[in-house]
Amino acid sequence: MIIPIRTEASIRRMPYVNPALIAANIVLFLLFNQHLLGESAEGFRDRFLIFQSSEPAFAQFFTYQFLHADVGHLLGNMLFLWVFGNAVNAKMGDLPYLLFYLAGGAFAAWGWATLTPDQGRLVGASGSIAAVTTAYLALFPRSRVTVLFWFFLIHFFELPAMIIIGLKIIVWDNVIAPSFGGSDVVAHSAHLAGYFFGFVGALGLLLVRALPRDQFDILALWKRWHQRREFASVMADPEAAARAQFGTAARVPAADPIKRAAEERQLDQVSQLREQIVQLLGRRDLAGATQEYGKLVALDPRQCLAEIQQLEIAREFYRMRRFPQAAAAFERFLECYPRSREMDDVRLLVGIVYARDLKQYEAADKHLTQSIETLQDDKRRSQCLEWLREVREVLSRPAPDG
Repeated sequence: MIIPIRTEASIRRMPYVNPALIAANIVLFLLFNQHLLGESAEGFRDRFLIFQSSEPAFAQFFTYQFLHADVGHLLGNMLFLWVFGNAVNAKMGDLPYLLFYLAGGAFAAWGWATLTPDQGRLVGASGSIAAVTTAYLALFPRSRVTVLFWFFLIHFFELPAMIIIGLKIIVWDNVIAPSFGGSDVVAHSAHLAGYFFGFVGALGLLLVRALPRDQFDILALWKRWHQRREFASVMADPEAAARAQFGTAARVPAADPIKRAAEERQLDQVSQLREQIVQLLGRRDLAGATQEYGKLVALDPRQCLAEIQQLEIAREFYRMRRFPQAAAAFERFLECYPRSREMDDVRLLVGIVYARDLKQYEAADKHLTQSIETLQDDKRRSQCLEWLREVREVLSRPAPDG
């Protein structure tokens, strides 16, 4: 038995709807438990709340999502909702997540009734949670999921989300295993409809930018793969490779197998280090990421990460009080992303680091002078002027006007 118990996806704002949904499922299960209901209440539940595939009422597309057959059914669903739902809730926001959850459950019921019209009645949040699970896959495809493996002994280990969700939960649990003669009470077609809705829906929201994009979502992953593929295709032509390096007047030099092999090894090492840094940042292992970044720039000082990643690395060096590395990482950020919204704050911070921590006053003067020309916030302008006056005093230069 393999059970997911937590993910490494970072949650940057508190999700409120997902815990509320879990609480609502538990409360409604207790209220409408068939063993606790009288005949009249049980008749009301069966007629109005459970989804009836033959003649479904509109409300049943939503009410069935909060009913469960037994305690095991409830606990299994709530575990999956807790593991995958919090990160999706935090990413989407509360109201959009609630609508997405309910729509996923309604689509799952429709898919179940369409694909298996003679099944009768449907209860459970499985379709809604299936939609949330594949939405998680679309939003955090490179994250890792901690799973509990139970086979005589209990073990814990991590698996990539694409493997545990794509291969195990979707393909094995809902396509392959049922073909061996699984339980008829499990609505696999509802699960598959929910998975389809969740992945396509989240992908569509990313495409139209109704959800904030980042370097970790499925579209960014596909874009990087496509860019690597195109680059490899173009660079396979020696003429193109030479023009990229030396300009249009370049001529392809005679191939030196030893030098060429060394360059290819370096490119492979650079690619591996960049990938490791992305993974470590995704797991919030900032110390490990800064260590790998040091190896990367030692191998190739021209390397620069994606905007958010480069800034995270620089800030972590600063937090660790490794000021030379922090200054270098911030400088690389300023060179690579001159139009970033963080530009003014970063330039001011670099100037202060050079002045206060590194005593490199020429560099401090350069950055602080540029900062004072662009800063709009009065508090930051005042801070910048104060440091610039100190630097100019050390350099015996005229102090700037207030």
